[in-house]
Amino acid sequence: MLGGLLLLIAGRGLGHFWPAAVVQVEMEDGRVVAGRAVRELPLERGKGRERLYFTGNRDLDGQVWHWLPVDDIAAIERPAELVVLERRRHGEFIGRLIAVGDREAVRDAAPQQAAWTRLQARLAALDQLRAERERLRREGLRPLIRQLDADPDDSGARRALAEANARIYDLQQAMRGEVALLESADGRRLHQPLDEVLRAWRPNAMSPAHKLAAWGGGVWRFLAEGPRDGNSAGGVWPAIFGTVLMVLLMSLLVTPFGVLAAVYLNEVAHQGRWTNLVRIAVRNLAGVPSIVYGVFGLGVFVYGIGGSLDEWFFSDTLPSPTFGTGGLLWASLTLALLTLPVVIVATEEGLARIPVEQREGALALGATRFETLSRVVLPMAVPAMLTGVILAVARAAGEVAPLLLVGVAKLAPQVPVDGEFPFLHLERKFMHLGYHIYDTAFHGSDVQAAMPLVFATALLLVLVVLVLNLTAIFLRHHFRARHGVQPRP
Repeated sequence: MLGGLLLLIAGRGLGHFWPAAVVQVEMEDGRVVAGRAVRELPLERGKGRERLYFTGNRDLDGQVWHWLPVDDIAAIERPAELVVLERRRHGEFIGRLIAVGDREAVRDAAPQQAAWTRLQARLAALDQLRAERERLRREGLRPLIRQLDADPDDSGARRALAEANARIYDLQQAMRGEVALLESADGRRLHQPLDEVLRAWRPNAMSPAHKLAAWGGGVWRFLAEGPRDGNSAGGVWPAIFGTVLMVLLMSLLVTPFGVLAAVYLNEVAHQGRWTNLVRIAVRNLAGVPSIVYGVFGLGVFVYGIGGSLDEWFFSDTLPSPTFGTGGLLWASLTLALLTLPVVIVATEEGLARIPVEQREGALALGATRFETLSRVVLPMAVPAMLTGVILAVARAAGEVAPLLLVGVAKLAPQVPVDGEFPFLHLERKFMHLGYHIYDTAFHGSDVQAAMPLVFATALLLVLVVLVLNLTAIFLRHHFRARHGVQPRP
């Protein structure tokens, strides 16, 4: 069942990046539609079937999906000249490329191959201009803005900022001007500004090798870029970074407290009624719904501790909160509380499995209780501690409900780590793969179009959890072999 589930997620998620063939469908009533077939269902009362096509061209038709009765289809063709354009606005365009040039000059059709070659060259030049613009914003504007925030009277920084803005303006002007004259399958024409086109391809004319290269590029962009168009397009890099960083911070917070609590309960505390009650309470905490931890984190961490920190250290920025709102630190602390019982129980069970003879032998050789605990007992219990961390990571990485209250954001393209002191910004909001799946699947403007991205993000979340768990499992086996601890039968 697990293998079948992963195969389903991988097939539907990774298949989204494959440049599927585009067909031109001619109906018996004369309508002509171009698009990709998605699925086919029976009509009501079992009279025939209908097929769903993704046709794009939202700016022309107002919608991108069309149900067509299969029995009314007169002909289906795969013209090699059909072009698919990925745009910043209005989604994809599917149709024919007529010409490329200035808006005033583009009126008549140009030779097909010449227009396609010019389009590819212009898109490559636009990619370079966009990269240069982003570099200027990252390396020029942002440091200068921070410098002016620290010293508003710095005239040199003001001149440099004006020059950087002028260069960015020149780049934006260079990106504008040229348009592509496009034609839909039913003959309607459209002037498409090229600065809004990200990529263009002709899937029916591509060889398998070219399709494989395009698929690899699509997967890489999904992993390396940020989201756009309401999370229904683009990549998930900020969500990957935020998920991994939050899980690592949560592990660093929960491990020492969980281990210390387990050591106290098993090695230090007097074994009696109260200790057993504490153990029962810890096990019951593991079954508390996660949203309750989110409410606790919102009240105690965000409003309580965070509000107090703002009053003490950031009073000049109030009423705009710094720590008195959800952020990476409060989300990590909330999930640390959520997973603390798991670490305590796993570590205590590992301590209980260590033979009493090990402790007695160390004491007989003259070791103190602290030396016995730190040099004999705890090293042998490391595999059990890592088992608790593995379970904690597996649970925390997929939690969404508490994050809704303590720091996750729908869109946070700026990751919490950058070159500005203190480099790790614990007060910032962050993106999370689990919340990205939830938001894209239920709150997107076009859920049907976003479903492939939902499957791809779900597969990525599973892989992230798998990598984190395999790292902990490797460390557990390493310490188990080193200290001669046998796994529990």
